[in-house]
Amino acid sequence: MSIEGYIDYRRREYCKDIKCPIQVMLDRQVPGSEGYEEIRNICKTSCIHTTYEFHHWLIEKGYLVVRAAN
Repeated sequence: MSIEGYIDYRRREYCKDIKCPIQVMLDRQVPGSEGYEEIRNICKTSCIHTTYEFHHWLIEKGYLVVRAAN
């Protein structure tokens, strides 16, 4: 759900912007291939970056984290 006047975070935008070495390897693979899925699993289970780093990147880029009041 987008908020009018704002843009949504795009998947892996952080990883690509900081040139994460795992993301670089992933970009060299064919999406859906065995190699792609093996590297993608590294991101899912053993990310080399922290939520602290991601959070501060969001702030630096002007992102806002919003949540529905429900």
